[in-house]
Amino acid sequence: MTWSEEEYVAYLHDERRRYAWVMERYGGLAAARAREAAVEHYPYEPRDAPFRGLVFHDEAWHWAMRALHGDRYPTERPDLIDPSAEYLALD
Repeated sequence: MTWSEEEYVAYLHDERRRYAWVMERYGGLAAARAREAAVEHYPYEPRDAPFRGLVFHDEAWHWAMRALHGDRYPTERPDLIDPSAEYLALD
């Protein structure tokens, strides 16, 4: 996907916000630690980085659930496959 720097930064910010929200709400992390986890998972990638933004191919919900419950969360926690209504309302 090709986007402007402004679009990329806005998307990065939104995904970090969603990831942090899940980590706080479902993972029990304090707000500051949840934000740190989001930055760790979604580091800024320079414009010329190969595959910049590839992490965006799945929603923050998926990445956060994977961090909290492991790769098999869809099988072991089918109740968490779909994002909650509260998560979807973050938009």
